[in-house]
Amino acid sequence: MPFKDGIYWFRQFHIPEHMLESIKMYVNEKRPVGDFLKAVICNDLREAVGCADDMNIANLPAYVGYFYNEAPGVCWGSRGEMEKWLGDETDLCN
Repeated sequence: MPFKDGIYWFRQFHIPEHMLESIKMYVNEKRPVGDFLKAVICNDLREAVGCADDMNIANLPAYVGYFYNEAPGVCWGSRGEMEKWLGDETDLCN
């Protein structure tokens, strides 16, 4: 069971409820997200690590697990996929 009490669990890693809400708004409502999630969505490990706070860097595998297992494949994986998903041609990922 990957979801428990509003938290997504992947192995021993988790996505906190407030971050999961941002992800769900991105996936379900096509809303932009902050720098850390942009980097994760764009599959930019260097940028994700650089933008992560201590909690998110320690749980980075859960974010990949969520997008791989729960999100539509067309909404993540590269900057181009994110731009198409959001319907915006601006440079969303650094």
